[in-house]
Amino acid sequence: MNTAPTGDRPGEQLLQDHPSYTQVQESAEFGELRRAHRSFAFPLTIAFISWYLLYVLLSNYADGFMATKAVGNINVALVFGLAQFLTTFLIAWWYSRHAAAKLDPRSAAIKSGMGGDA
Repeated sequence: MNTAPTGDRPGEQLLQDHPSYTQVQESAEFGELRRAHRSFAFPLTIAFISWYLLYVLLSNYADGFMATKAVGNINVALVFGLAQFLTTFLIAWWYSRHAAAKLDPRSAAIKSGMGGDA
């Protein structure tokens, strides 16, 4: 089966002018983009899952510690639970800054190399 565009249908000529997506995926620039994403996302994901599992394990097996009063009627379990929400929002904010500073410029360069409006 011939999958090369013939130019007979609208938009096929544009496909002929763009580098193949496989070529882009194999390029050094795309590799750097993937590395920049992975080096940020994977460690933070592992850290957050570990933090969450610590909270769950402490809730199940350290009743005395989690029931310790922190301030007034607020105990350690409530503080840890609220900290889960705080860390979720902080990670989202941090990733947004990372993406704007490191990922978006690299992806824009790759897109412009493909012909601009790809």
